[in-house]
Amino acid sequence: MSGYNPEGCPAMDKPEILRLRHHLCCFGKLLNSVMLSIGIIILGSGIVSCVNKTANDPEGEKQVTAKTIEEVLKEHTEELMSLPGVVGTAQGLCDDKPCIKVYVIKKTSELDQEIPDIIEGYRIMIEETGEIQALPENQH
Repeated sequence: MSGYNPEGCPAMDKPEILRLRHHLCCFGKLLNSVMLSIGIIILGSGIVSCVNKTANDPEGEKQVTAKTIEEVLKEHTEELMSLPGVVGTAQGLCDDKPCIKVYVIKKTSELDQEIPDIIEGYRIMIEETGEIQALPENQH
């Protein structure tokens, strides 16, 4: 016997078979290299997509804030209340996520433009309530 023959077949020692095995081995290495490259490209594009979606999310729902909603509301209520037509602010839930509610006498396009959609990562919801007045002392 002249050479390694795992199956016990004498044809495995022929030069054509050895050349074929060599080509198959090279093809296998090439295929592994191509598959690895494709995997890296897919992973990289997925990461870039996630980063772009977070940075460019128009509703800001993916933005992360280091402050609690209570802190953000406390810091921005005075500014929001200074807008004509705004009668209150509150913490609320919008689509089961914390948001800031801004109560207005009448919802107008001017208020829609003046009140931001997002403050420090929290979505803003404008709600029309009409005038809000305190109850007289004897009705508390």
